Amino acid sequence: QVIFALNQTLLQQESLRAGSFQIPYTTEDLIKHYNCGDLNSIIFNHDTSQVPNFINATLPPHERVTAQEIDSYFRQELIYKRNERMGRRVKDLLDEYPHKSFFFAFGAGHFMGNNTVIDVLRREGYEVEHTPAGQAI
Repeated sequence: QVIFALNQTLLQQESLRAGSFQIPYTTEDLIKHYNCGDLNSIIFNHDTSQVPNFINATLPPHERVTAQEIDSYFRQELIYKRNERMGRRVKDLLDEYPHKSFFFAFGAGHFMGNNTVIDVLRREGYEVEHTPAGQAI
């Protein structure tokens, strides 16, 4: 699986350099959707942009299965479990110091798709509001 993932990553990078493959969104798209609080937009149709996409229609069936296994592993280990840990840390601080104010900053990837840091906090009973860019906190 590691060799397959490395080969697919190298092929994708070579395609990017050659101009035969393009990322379906720009940095400006990410900023616009982040500022609007719309991180589940259609541009994030792969659930999260932090997980490499190894699944494509040109792979033979046995490699497609390997790609799906790797995708599932990355999503679980690199995104969901990490968001769960981060959300629990935020909750623990809020619970331990209920009369203190906090400011938490996370990268945009922690708010995209399912099982986000916000989802973790909401499951724990916290109310979370989006503050748009330019709005006073």
